Amino acid sequence: MDTADFRQIRDAVRQLVRGSVVPREEQIEDEDRIPDDLRAQAADMGLFGYALPEEHGGLGVTMTEDVQLAFEFGYTTPAFRSLFGTNNGIAGQVIAKFGTDEQKVTYLPRLAAGELIGSFALTEAEAGSDPAGLRTTARRDGDQWVINGSKRYITNAPIADLFVVFARSNPEEKGGRGISSFVVETSTPGVTVGPKDKKMGQSGAWTAEVFFDDVRVPADALIGEEGRGYAKALTVLSRGRLHIAALCVGMAQRVLDESVAYAATAKQGGAPIGRFQLVQGLLADMHAELLAGRALVREVAERYDSGEDMSIGPSSAKLFCTEMVGRATDAAVQVHGGMGYLRTTPVERFYRDARLFRLYEGTSEVQRVIIGGGLLREAGMSR
Repeated sequence: MDTADFRQIRDAVRQLVRGSVVPREEQIEDEDRIPDDLRAQAADMGLFGYALPEEHGGLGVTMTEDVQLAFEFGYTTPAFRSLFGTNNGIAGQVIAKFGTDEQKVTYLPRLAAGELIGSFALTEAEAGSDPAGLRTTARRDGDQWVINGSKRYITNAPIADLFVVFARSNPEEKGGRGISSFVVETSTPGVTVGPKDKKMGQSGAWTAEVFFDDVRVPADALIGEEGRGYAKALTVLSRGRLHIAALCVGMAQRVLDESVAYAATAKQGGAPIGRFQLVQGLLADMHAELLAGRALVREVAERYDSGEDMSIGPSSAKLFCTEMVGRATDAAVQVHGGMGYLRTTPVERFYRDARLFRLYEGTSEVQRVIIGGGLLREAGMSR
């Protein structure tokens, strides 16, 4: 789309986030759910498919455009973006990039319209930071696949209509080899979703365990080439990491805005606390790191779109921005003092919400391994 059209979309998203979602953050926190009318507004605006291909009902945004929308989504509770995040990201992208024509026609238009919720089922109890160690199996039986195993921390599992499931289809292969990916509808016999996880933060964004007990799916449920599922997971996770980095920029902007407004009005000894230079120092550090994170995300997104860097850059952006927003939310609580420790203060909620970003879709430690290893391989070091 041209620049003017995208700007209209971004501005509409900003208006929705700040005008409709921000005023209801406490309700979302207390009820642990996104209200139905907000879900409907998101669907009407096309947010369930903004990153999916235009030919299948999406908006087909580039990564450069994606991160600009994520800056806006990050300004409010992460649960709002999480509602449609898996459709646009790690679940929908696997089907869009690697699915058969029939799979794309069957699922992508309904995902883009918000009629279906897709979920990405990769992580397991003993395969988190190293998903290559997953134990869920897929066995060929005539014209069907039989899937057995379990998954953990699966975003949107309690409301999902379909899972993109990763399972070991060749037990002879080790590590990432021999893993295949499948589309499994949640109505399939043998699929069970556990109770919602009770988490530290991100209320309204539901995760749960998922169990597969002799789940039979047709042969055409296989996505792409047999045994190449792990490579697909890495491809979409790289895009997802850059998206998360942008969300963190949006959250850092929000807690900075909250902190500046508070420091300018809250008084100690008859004067605003913003008069104190140490408070100004906290705000200055938050602002400088926020600008650095935003510039980093924008540059990495451009390099992603050009194909110049689709691995090291996204990992660097996720590493820096997730750590940055952790420092920003901590400083925001400090600026607010005792008020920042109360559940009714937005920065307290964001302090808890931000902690997850350093864990999911690859911990900070995993990002360092990806970055360091990638740089050394580029220099010619053997694996």
